[in-house]
Amino acid sequence: MVNFPNCKINLGLNIIGKRADGYHDLETLFYPIAIKDVLEIIESDKTEFTISGNEIDVPNKENICIQAYQLLKNRFPDLPAAKIHLHKVIPSGAGLGGGSADGSFTLKMLNEIFQLTLTTQQLIEYSLELGSDCPFFILNKPCFATGRGEILEEIKLDLSACKIIIVNPGIHINTPWAFTQLTLTPSAKSIKEIIKQPIETWKNELKNDFEIPVFKKYTVIKSIKQALYDHGAIYAAMSGSGSTIFGLFKKETTISFSFPENYLIKELIS
Repeated sequence: MVNFPNCKINLGLNIIGKRADGYHDLETLFYPIAIKDVLEIIESDKTEFTISGNEIDVPNKENICIQAYQLLKNRFPDLPAAKIHLHKVIPSGAGLGGGSADGSFTLKMLNEIFQLTLTTQQLIEYSLELGSDCPFFILNKPCFATGRGEILEEIKLDLSACKIIIVNPGIHINTPWAFTQLTLTPSAKSIKEIIKQPIETWKNELKNDFEIPVFKKYTVIKSIKQALYDHGAIYAAMSGSGSTIFGLFKKETTISFSFPENYLIKELIS
């Protein structure tokens, strides 16, 4: 079986507070976008994991796809061996949730291939053991998220009048570091309310709390956001804890950037 794990952007990201268990409560809106890895899983006589494409700084034996397989193997001891190959396209440490997508898609694919009959809710619960963003990729639809990111409410959000420009400068942001840099300040209005407003109002109200510390350390990321606005973005922001910046543009807008050649730049139609 071959599938194509996609990534996401965050429309707003408010960190509400640190919890007793060490995690943070947050609110955000996850929105799936069509930059995709390639994941192949086949039944085998020996469990193997291989990877191609973009390099990631994680040993193969610790990759989230293998973690997902082992998670199910612990619960289903008779789970057959599988050969898993991941071709990595989504940049890592970029705030796009590519690793989380790979883990969740692995769970969904194993469930289908080996007919484990796991429900969507069970898959969500298992995926949370892999990471806070993982439950979103089980649903993979626009969702308002709270808690650690696992409490999901599907949201109807129409961005069909926009094209989305993704710019990633190849900077790997360490998410645990980013959390340590936050100064928590309550948001005046919930993201769920703001997102219902016209997109033109988002610039002044829809914030990502990670932008302040990340922009302070990596001024080039801040400059990318400004460049998107300078080229006509209706709304631009950083996704997750960075380093990807995205902009929403009117479809008819013609855009020509002069970013360095090593930047990943994608134009997507919503």
